[in-house]
Amino acid sequence: YVAAVYEHESILSPTPAALVERRSALELMGRNLDIYEQQVQAAARQGAQIIVFPEDGIHGFNFTRSSIYPYLDFVPHSHSGKWNPCREPYLFNDTEVVQRLSCMALKNKIFLVANLGSKQPCERSDPRCPSDGRYQFNTNVAFAADGTLLATYRKHNLYFEYAFDTPPEPDYAFFDTPFAGKFGMFTCFDILFFEPAVNLIRQYNLKQIVYPTAWMNQLPLLSAVEFQQAFATAFNVNMLAANIHHPTLGMTGSGIYTPVKSFIYHNMESYGGKLIVAEIPVITADYKTNLEKIPGGISEKGKEQSPPSFYAEMMYDNFTFVPVWGEKGELQVCANTLCCYLNYRRAVLTDELYALGVFDGLHTVHGTYYVQACALVKCGGLSFSTCGQEVTDATALIDFQIWGNMSTPYIFPLLLTSGITLDFADHMGWKNNYYFLSKNRTSSGLLTAAVYGRWYEKD
Repeated sequence: YVAAVYEHESILSPTPAALVERRSALELMGRNLDIYEQQVQAAARQGAQIIVFPEDGIHGFNFTRSSIYPYLDFVPHSHSGKWNPCREPYLFNDTEVVQRLSCMALKNKIFLVANLGSKQPCERSDPRCPSDGRYQFNTNVAFAADGTLLATYRKHNLYFEYAFDTPPEPDYAFFDTPFAGKFGMFTCFDILFFEPAVNLIRQYNLKQIVYPTAWMNQLPLLSAVEFQQAFATAFNVNMLAANIHHPTLGMTGSGIYTPVKSFIYHNMESYGGKLIVAEIPVITADYKTNLEKIPGGISEKGKEQSPPSFYAEMMYDNFTFVPVWGEKGELQVCANTLCCYLNYRRAVLTDELYALGVFDGLHTVHGTYYVQACALVKCGGLSFSTCGQEVTDATALIDFQIWGNMSTPYIFPLLLTSGITLDFADHMGWKNNYYFLSKNRTSSGLLTAAVYGRWYEKD
């Protein structure tokens, strides 16, 4: 099928904390929706059957609970109704944004997924009802090609979004399409948690995911395109990910991903939006990695004595590293219950310092979640203290095999190359109790090769 995602540079309110009338909120959102409309037409001309827009793309961000109120639509949250906002605009009040999105889908005969703010009045008798008498949700809406509202999803894992409420229960949202079967949907920070993302995919055996996001890149392990691809690979799904484009805030990185191929956009230099359209195969059966193909056995210990280990901070976590010296070798580094191993060979020795790092613990900055990670990273400079820094360019081509005795089945294989480009491993998967990732010769200089495990039970 042909899919489209649009990385949108939103027109933002200069004063998001100021209280405004609904009329001026609609005027601002209308300017963003005008751009959406052009992109829907462009995607439809290129044969796209579905288009996905980013999180916060219509209203922007940095609101307070009260200042966002005029920007919120009423979106009925029910799976029963067959409402077509474009054809039945008068069914509910305050649905101008939803109507416009519905009409775009209808006019261009395309499935459309977008993100907006929604409101829902609640009863004083509801113990969870906020004191202002309403819920405010960060909401995704999915429309059929005839404009019908198919599904809504209220973001569960909020990322410092004080304007919004967490829904009382996680939503498991998906919708059906004639061209690719069921699509599941969740938003941004949700990708790092079990509920509802992982549970949704497992319970409903979903093979296609739509993913609006407003993601701030964090190298070396959580760049948007890097993690989006890792997710598609880990769960064997197609993923349509639309990010917002605000380079000054470190926000870029969208793509259309299959478990074996990616069409991505990552651009920190230029301004304006970007439409990605790609034809991808529908995933039907379970695609099993053939683990027998993994070369070599597992040696418990590095054959030579590993060089001295050192500590450095990477993404606010205290990693234990060993330097990767020389043109080839076998290394081991451990922390808590996790041991990481690396076999490597460098084609040419460059004056770049690489290190193998391990972290097994609770990550506590900008969210709390338990991580088990083995990571081969390029350091920022030649001193140990630069390992873990954000690096975007590298020249070293390294053949490697990295593995660890991970305690969680949820492993995200990360492979990031120079200029924030992506590569795919030759082999990955479980062998005995170790998770493996191997690659002969990356397409360009290696930035990060990692097995990133999420141990959800320990969050």
